Amino acid sequence: MSTMQPLLIELGTEELPVKALPGLAQAFFDGVVDGLTKRGVTIERGDAKPLSTPRRLAVLLPGVAVEQPEQHSEVLGPYLNIALDAEGQPTKALQGFAAKAGIEWTALERTTDAKGERFVHRSTTPGARTATLLPEILREAIAAMPIPKPMRWGSHTYGFARPVHWLVLLHGPDIIEAEVLGLKADRMSRGHRFMHDKTVWLSAPEDYVASLQAAYVLVDADARRTRIVEQVNAAAAQAGGQARITPDNLEQVVNLVEWPAPVLCSFEREFLAVPQEALIETMEINQKFFPVLDAGGKLTEKFIGIANIESKDVAEVAKGYERVIRPRFSDAKFFFDEDLKQGLEAMGDGLKTVTYQAKLGSVADKVARVAALAEAIAPQVGVDPVLAKRAAVLAKNDLQSRMVNEFPELQGIAGRHYAVVGGESPEVALAIDEAYQPRFGGDDIALSPLGKVLAIAERLDTLAGGFAAGLKPTGNKDPFALRRNALGLARTVIESGFDLDLRALIGTALAGLPAGVQPSAERKTDALPQELYDFIIDRLRGYYADKGVPATHFNAVAELKPASLYDFDRRIDAIGTFAALPEAEALAAANKRIRNILRKAEGAIPGMIDPALLAEQAESELAEAVEAAIDDSNASLHQKDYVSVLNRLARLRPQVDAFFDAVMVNAEDPALRANRLALLKRLGDRLGSVAAIEHLSN
Repeated sequence: MSTMQPLLIELGTEELPVKALPGLAQAFFDGVVDGLTKRGVTIERGDAKPLSTPRRLAVLLPGVAVEQPEQHSEVLGPYLNIALDAEGQPTKALQGFAAKAGIEWTALERTTDAKGERFVHRSTTPGARTATLLPEILREAIAAMPIPKPMRWGSHTYGFARPVHWLVLLHGPDIIEAEVLGLKADRMSRGHRFMHDKTVWLSAPEDYVASLQAAYVLVDADARRTRIVEQVNAAAAQAGGQARITPDNLEQVVNLVEWPAPVLCSFEREFLAVPQEALIETMEINQKFFPVLDAGGKLTEKFIGIANIESKDVAEVAKGYERVIRPRFSDAKFFFDEDLKQGLEAMGDGLKTVTYQAKLGSVADKVARVAALAEAIAPQVGVDPVLAKRAAVLAKNDLQSRMVNEFPELQGIAGRHYAVVGGESPEVALAIDEAYQPRFGGDDIALSPLGKVLAIAERLDTLAGGFAAGLKPTGNKDPFALRRNALGLARTVIESGFDLDLRALIGTALAGLPAGVQPSAERKTDALPQELYDFIIDRLRGYYADKGVPATHFNAVAELKPASLYDFDRRIDAIGTFAALPEAEALAAANKRIRNILRKAEGAIPGMIDPALLAEQAESELAEAVEAAIDDSNASLHQKDYVSVLNRLARLRPQVDAFFDAVMVNAEDPALRANRLALLKRLGDRLGSVAAIEHLSN
């Protein structure tokens, strides 16, 4: 077995792009591992993972074979009838094959396949040294990295994400001779740019992490992440609060520093009069700082920066951090104060001059449509329609505010603040903000009933208008985010438990659109509502898949096209419970068989069963059982207690099995045949009353 040695590759660079760094590190690691693997070099990965800092990409593997295993080759040659002449002497075809293999034809071996016997050249060569293979593996890995626009520096013809300055390539204690991107490999890494601005001698790969740490560089991103979280939480506790640490902000800070050090800072309390979301956005998005909140989740005047150096004068660093956010905070306060002078209601006048979409009118037109929808939906779910209309009328006014113009992410949030100051009811103010929820994948739906109504109305109008105006998504193009709006609408209805008629809502939304986008005479009136209904239902495929609902369960319910999405959800739950019953598979198969029989039936099927025509005991017993099951389940079906309905129907299995075992459905007597079809139709209708359970049959 080949000897194993640890392998270290480190590529030193100028500061790499923050958001691209994790992907570059993973691609570099994967490229090296793949290059070794496809060449047959044995690897011991252990818990190896990509290592990186803003100034380096590294691969550290605990064991890599020093050479490839023996390389076995088999090249097939001509068949005997082509290779040898009548005297058994080699033809030109065989002589050419032997010459290419570099041996006499008599040294070739023979093999047999389906077409007959043929010559074959088999050879075994020693494996190449890994040291010989690594330079090309490294070049391949670098070439395959996802760098859209490589930089060039100096007079070089090659490029990389950023200029490169050093290359470490060690296999065991030995330097691998290689030149990549104009760099010759050696064992000299570099420490922290400011705290250890000198080279770092690496005697062996296993010393890498500790040697760099001694030079104030944490090469493991996970170690930096853990350190930052601990530092930020400790600093926040020192300030008497709790740190706000979002995953995105944390990841960017992790990829900005090599040696994180916390700096506790503060700003003037007067800025707390500004909506805290604006201040938080400035700290997180613009400066990568961590805000400090009080026990109630309110922003305090403290925040934490992460320096890339342990400063001897932390107070001066803090002053610098405080200085960079002050102008931005001052702007936010100015915008907020000016907006308050104008007032939220007055802002709405400007919406008349803002085009929402050429065919759908201005933003003010959209607001009027949403208000009408909200007013219509509200009483159906126990919400005051007057409040719903008021919230909808004000919901988009903050788009004309200075604050939202500067901080677009504050749409709705700013409106909530302005509504509170303007004396609107707390319910209306909150709904203005919640109308935008869910704002992104995984976000919560609106919490208040009024907010839910507004969120539904807003998305209904967006979807109806988008489809009517011909803006249905195609491929990856979805400029009006109709897919996201459809899922947001569906989630809000389902998770709120609102038993609303989606088809009726779609009809109301389409009816409120401008005359110019109403269905044309050439297009069937009912085509657009059905198209929109199907689009919304289709968004639920992924929603339920994420919840672990099998596609067969979804298809079983979707085939019935329930008007209510909440009802759709209840049927999904019921079919999941039913599928776990031992009778489920047999009844699903039976219903599938019933559907096929009825589909092929000729002539009209009677609406009722004639007891006098029940000739076989099995069909008499099934008819009696079906009528009993229908009577027993009618109340549950009316109350939409679908689990009880399916549980009761599961008890029909013995009679169903006996019927198909003993009764010929397509009897020669037309009256018997029609009566049996009527029985199956009555059974099938009730079996399919909750979902098309035949989808559960394999």
